[in-house]
Amino acid sequence: MTQAIGASATADSVSTTRPTTRALLAGGIAAGPLFLGAGAVQGLARDGFDFTRNAISQLSLGDLGWIQVASFLLTGSLAIAGAAGIRRTLAGTTEGRWAPRLIRVFGASFLLAAVCTADPGAGFPVGAPEAPVASLSWHGALHMLSAMVGFLALCASFVMLARHFAARRQRGWVVGSRLVPLGVLAGFAASSATVLAFTAGAALGLLWLTAITARLATTLPATQT
Repeated sequence: MTQAIGASATADSVSTTRPTTRALLAGGIAAGPLFLGAGAVQGLARDGFDFTRNAISQLSLGDLGWIQVASFLLTGSLAIAGAAGIRRTLAGTTEGRWAPRLIRVFGASFLLAAVCTADPGAGFPVGAPEAPVASLSWHGALHMLSAMVGFLALCASFVMLARHFAARRQRGWVVGSRLVPLGVLAGFAASSATVLAFTAGAALGLLWLTAITARLATTLPATQT
């Protein structure tokens, strides 16, 4: 009897300390708005930054660059938490195995981007050459590579999650999950013409991650943890 009570108390302790599925999904919901909101505020407040010339990643540079570095770290961590929530929500399905793995890659790319900062250029930070970056440093190259791999993984996760919505005849979510990757890739492809295209493509992917995670959260039974 004493052992049973002890086991029950231990289980209760674990259940109160282990993150719930809803809490993990909330992390995935918050990741995109946090990153974009922090980038927008910094971009408007910091001298020399121009959204038509500079990428949000460049906010990691300069005296206040630590704010953007923290934003990368927090966003990546929240995305990884959201992936864990999606894995629990879709447990036992093919998309429940692969989509969270791909989103974890996306989250990890933000962690790498925090460490490997973008290169200065296009007038930012103040005092940097006015011309766009001509050649990448090793950390700038890794930063770009992490973004490419991360967003490709995110796009692939959306395609996988479209299977989930298709099985439930949720046509709008199926269409969105298939079209958003095209929009993200189109934005990246047009980035050579304008940095705004890159920013728009990245924002589209981040916001769809928020939307799709929020949608999955609404399907959880009230008692699911």
